[in-house]
Amino acid sequence: MATFLHRLGRLAFRRRHVVTLLWVALLALAGVGASSAPVATSSSFSIPGTEAQKAFDLLEERFPDAGADGATARVVFKAPDGRTMTDPGSRATVVKAVDALRAGSGQVASVTDPYTAKAVSRDGSTAYVQVSYKVSGMELTDATREALEKAADDARDSGLTVEIGGDALQTVPKTGAGEIVGVVIAGIVLVITFGSLVAAGLPLLTALIGVGIGVSTITALASVLDLGSTTSTLAMMIGLAVGIDYALFIVSRYRAELAEGRDHEEAAGRAVGTAGSAVVFAGLTVVIALAGLAVVNIPMLTKMGLAAAGTVLIAVLIALTFIPALLGYAGKRVLGRKARKAGHEPAEEGAAEERPNMGTRWARFVLRRPLVVLLVGVLGLGAIALPAASLEMGLPDDGAQPTSTTQRRAYDLLSDGFGPGSNGPLMVVVDGDKAAADRTATGIKGLEGVAAVTPAMPNKAGDTAIITVVPKDRPSSAGTEELVRSIRDTTGDDVLVTGATAMNIDFSQKMNDALLPYLALVVGLAFLLLMVVFRSVLVPLKAALGFLLSVVAALGAVVAVFQWGWLGSLFGVEQTGPIMSMMPIFMVGVVFGLAMDYEVFLVTRMREAYVHGERPGQAVVTGFRHGARVVTAAAVIMIAVFAGFIGSGEQMVKMIGFGLAIAVFFDAFVVRMAIVPAVLALLGRAAWWLPRLLDRALPNVDVEGEGLRSERADAPEGGERELVRA
Repeated sequence: MATFLHRLGRLAFRRRHVVTLLWVALLALAGVGASSAPVATSSSFSIPGTEAQKAFDLLEERFPDAGADGATARVVFKAPDGRTMTDPGSRATVVKAVDALRAGSGQVASVTDPYTAKAVSRDGSTAYVQVSYKVSGMELTDATREALEKAADDARDSGLTVEIGGDALQTVPKTGAGEIVGVVIAGIVLVITFGSLVAAGLPLLTALIGVGIGVSTITALASVLDLGSTTSTLAMMIGLAVGIDYALFIVSRYRAELAEGRDHEEAAGRAVGTAGSAVVFAGLTVVIALAGLAVVNIPMLTKMGLAAAGTVLIAVLIALTFIPALLGYAGKRVLGRKARKAGHEPAEEGAAEERPNMGTRWARFVLRRPLVVLLVGVLGLGAIALPAASLEMGLPDDGAQPTSTTQRRAYDLLSDGFGPGSNGPLMVVVDGDKAAADRTATGIKGLEGVAAVTPAMPNKAGDTAIITVVPKDRPSSAGTEELVRSIRDTTGDDVLVTGATAMNIDFSQKMNDALLPYLALVVGLAFLLLMVVFRSVLVPLKAALGFLLSVVAALGAVVAVFQWGWLGSLFGVEQTGPIMSMMPIFMVGVVFGLAMDYEVFLVTRMREAYVHGERPGQAVVTGFRHGARVVTAAAVIMIAVFAGFIGSGEQMVKMIGFGLAIAVFFDAFVVRMAIVPAVLALLGRAAWWLPRLLDRALPNVDVEGEGLRSERADAPEGGERELVRA
């Protein structure tokens, strides 16, 4: 592989005009496609095989005009002190708002009158109007949302407090200042690392181009493939991080090759042949982790994973082709000013042994005290992981929104007026006649945790009915989850429980059930891949165990902040609650792939030194001398990019950004920079042991670039023809 990539790097360097035009053309094509495509909507959410999904499917068949899977809005009215919602003036205001909502848009499926639907609180202080739409929240037109907000504004003019809950006001998350700050910090780190604006600008430029192509392609295909609006956020988050990192690896190795006296073209070829090999395998681990989300069997999650994996592939291709092409334009400006004047690269990026850098000194420290470093690292992460034992999972509702939003204020008004469970009523679907539905409703009333049960509402054919059950507890509570189980256990197969709350419960259960199979698939495939890369059994095993330690510690930190509220104000957490149910499996997938970047890049340099004849301990020092500075910069950049999403107003995006940032911190600085060298020091030569049968069976991909040692410094004429033959 190193030989092939070496030729590819030289070809891209020589044919830089063609390569640059191709990538610019791809960016322009993707941009045109995105600008002409329909506006992205929310992906149709389905959970195949669950009871909640079966009920939704039945509702679509038996209640075609009910808008069962469409958006909902709850317009909550609260009377001022001294008045009630049953006063003539308040009643007239609400009736006027109901009429305005019904006439507001053709997307409205139904609007309930609170006075006929018994949606007025016992003390008369609060009432709410339920609005159901025919389409999802992201598919609502601006005119529909404006009609909803205008109805609320008109009612406020009469002196009532009016707030809007539900998902009808859901919009596409926008890029905020936090994400921009993350990119700025990445640029500062690159300038400090390289001492050259040109060298620092290349990773940023290529990463932005890669993300632009990936996100624009997702936007262009969103409507056709039902990708959803959140897919591009995930792709941008991961694409920026890996795009900068992969380019950083190539540029850093290119500068090191120049320091050894090679000409620019050969340096580009060798950078792609060596560091590029690490990029390929690091990218493959990320792709495996993201594509592996398909085993969860939730279409939305599968599409998000595949779309993000496509963005990672673009980042890999850009690093292998576009970076060497741009290096051809940069010339000596890729070096710092002092290095250009001196005619060589600074010692910390070269091979000078007499001036040990921080990486060298740290590696030697670990080699002197490997057991102490190992115990401190493992015990420290183990202590941080302890809160993960109290992990409670669910999906965030309006109660997790900031108190400044109308959704959160509506949630609180409903809780105060009707009880916490009114924010997450259960929809019980009875596949039978009215008499069967009435018997079911009577049985549900006797269950513990039920606040109210509405009369059965049959369809036109009379063969199906809907019963609304209001729990006593809030939607994301353990009590509501237990109530759902009780209804399902005490009723027959012709009774199905659904609604947003039941769907969230089923989603969480499905994620729990898929976690172990997914973990086995991802870690297993990556273990085999790393065994091919490092030609070792213990090194991949150590990599997998170290990852598990870092991801559990990260989950512990997430629980402490978002569930327990520790340091919550520092990260903008206004409401604690269950951890998003997709968080553990999402972190396993994304963090595993990203963590392997550092493992592959750092340990590949150690393997390269060991293969070239160095002793195991010295190979660890060599790997840190060449790679520690780059891995440190890459980790800081990735943490900055992810941390930028903590400022998002979306609770899900905020939690993902924090979880990924803290996981990368633990994995890069504790596991890869401390535990890994400590374990390798204790294992010695045994770390690189591989049974003879496996040695003969595994393909030799030559990640270390051993095949390049026999090649001449300058590639032969006709390099393009050799590349084609390869």
